[in-house]
Amino acid sequence: GPHMGSVSGCVLSLESDVLPEYKLQVPQTTWWILLHYSPFKAFWDWIILLLVLYTAVFTPYSAAFLLDEHGDLRQRSCGYTCNPLNVADLMVDVLFIVDIVINLRTTYVDQNDEVVTQPSRIAKHYVKGWFPIDLFAAIPFDLLIFRSGSDEVRTFLLKTARLLRLVRVARKLDRYSEYGAAVLFLLMCTFVLIAHWLACIWYAIGFVERPYTETGWLDNLAEQLGKSYNDSDSTSGPSVKDKYVTALYFTLSSLTSVGFGNVSPNTNSEKIFSICVMVIGSLMYASIFGNVSAIIQRLYSGTTRYHTQMLRVKEFIRFHQIPGCLRQRLEDQILPHGEPQAVRQPPLPLTAGKPGHHVRTS
Repeated sequence: GPHMGSVSGCVLSLESDVLPEYKLQVPQTTWWILLHYSPFKAFWDWIILLLVLYTAVFTPYSAAFLLDEHGDLRQRSCGYTCNPLNVADLMVDVLFIVDIVINLRTTYVDQNDEVVTQPSRIAKHYVKGWFPIDLFAAIPFDLLIFRSGSDEVRTFLLKTARLLRLVRVARKLDRYSEYGAAVLFLLMCTFVLIAHWLACIWYAIGFVERPYTETGWLDNLAEQLGKSYNDSDSTSGPSVKDKYVTALYFTLSSLTSVGFGNVSPNTNSEKIFSICVMVIGSLMYASIFGNVSAIIQRLYSGTTRYHTQMLRVKEFIRFHQIPGCLRQRLEDQILPHGEPQAVRQPPLPLTAGKPGHHVRTS
């Protein structure tokens, strides 16, 4: 009836206060234009985020640890698709190209808080912005390398060009920056991810140098494990798992400046790399762990404030010798509230002053 109408009108008016202005009038969209706040776009952004994380972890790993001449020969004989990681990378590349197309057809909000739906303006805005980086990060270099054949270093560098996709995550991070716990989690992930990348580079250095030197870290590891290298047998030496775990152990112990020395740099290039890791480690320590302590302080600042105020109330109670039942009432009044009222307005009118003193009532 009419009553229901007024209620729904009320709800609608409430809604209009909550939503940004551009969400109220649904813009007139032409063919195949996607609204940037639509559920599909949110879902797609999460898929892209997961693909970026996949790229960040697996690209350096496959560029470093799956580099071996024998593997290259085997790959030439059975084709590009015989390595499952290559197939996965190709699918990811295709999805990133699809993402560029989606971004070219997604609305955006201009400076005047208006939703832009004209395809030409959207395209111009995107091309002037993130398009070059997105395009470079989406080029499937693997296929180009596979056709031409290339040396290890160039392969490593071209494959890691994909890490530009991490820029995607950086664009979205500002919306999480006010949540202390989220920032803490992101910082720890960053720390582990950088250790992982450095482990891949550390292995690549050892791999490239091993034929020319007998003192590299890979030879030392092979000696410790009793799995010595035999040049005639491509499968000799430590397993990929041994190499990766040792490399990650070395980079994490260097970044945290622990350095047990059981995996140590011996050749000049290994020492130079270790110096770089130590410099990066000290910078990360300063930035990441400095942030961590600030965030933890912020998380606990509420409880600290509460405890100091509780202490003031207890001192007040002790000083005025307030009787038991009233003391209980005062403490109970503070407990449920984050910021106790009893402290801001000391409950002097309630005090039952000592004999001989006048009770102040105001």
